[in-house]
Amino acid sequence: MRVAYLACELTLPDSPERRPDAFEHDQMADCLSDAFALHGHEIAAMSWDDATVDWSEFDAALIGSTWDYQDRPDAFLARLAHIESETRLFNPSTLVRWNSRKTYLRDLEADGVRTVPTLWLDTSGETDVRQAFDALGSDDIVLKRQVGANAEGQFRLKRGDPVPAMPHPMMAQTFLPAIRTEGELSFIFIDGDFSHALVKSAAESDYRIQSSYGGRERAHSPSPGDMAGAAAVIDSLEDAPLYARVDMVRGADGDLLLMELELIEPFLYPLQGKGLGPRIHDALVRRLS
Repeated sequence: MRVAYLACELTLPDSPERRPDAFEHDQMADCLSDAFALHGHEIAAMSWDDATVDWSEFDAALIGSTWDYQDRPDAFLARLAHIESETRLFNPSTLVRWNSRKTYLRDLEADGVRTVPTLWLDTSGETDVRQAFDALGSDDIVLKRQVGANAEGQFRLKRGDPVPAMPHPMMAQTFLPAIRTEGELSFIFIDGDFSHALVKSAAESDYRIQSSYGGRERAHSPSPGDMAGAAAVIDSLEDAPLYARVDMVRGADGDLLLMELELIEPFLYPLQGKGLGPRIHDALVRRLS
């Protein structure tokens, strides 16, 4: 079995201008390469927008560290459709298209998933933001791009703060203090089955939990109640994806709320889930058999 691992130019090892978080790409590549090699299989990392690749030479393609897709979403989705016409793609392009715009949270909420209170903003000027504070009933909100990743173009604002320029469609969410105290809880699922969990904590002077901003993570054993909440998110999907990361934060009532469901290019934290590589390999073999 030969599998393509879709990356982007700025995460590949030979890039002259690698992203500071590209070490996460390396961790996933090592994890998968070791697991695949044990069975005589190969996984090869390459940029998703490399027009010279013949995707039909691969038995499948896994979307990995394609961490620039949010700036070229139409080109990205078109390339995935092309790749899918030549080989099996995981996760499939229909699921990626749905998950690429964070309005998918409205669909999950309609299906009974508890989400962080969110307001959807097509424009984000002074009046829009002021109304968002009122609509959410909060003096502390976070504004994110509806198509975004790695907290790029994201702002935490308190009532009365200057409103920065936000040229993209945005979403406003109530800032939940638990992100600073307990942290964000992430649950990794492979082929619908729970793999491992972790807690992601922000640096002392920040609230963002990504490594690019000084975030750190540790393995976590979730309570039965928290585990059930994360599993319910996966169960709400029509079909179990090959891989998924459920990011949750605790609400004021003590229950977890869905922050985001990552189905496109999530980092799956192999250092906190020692059996991740074999789980992905075996799940992929089952899908292809």
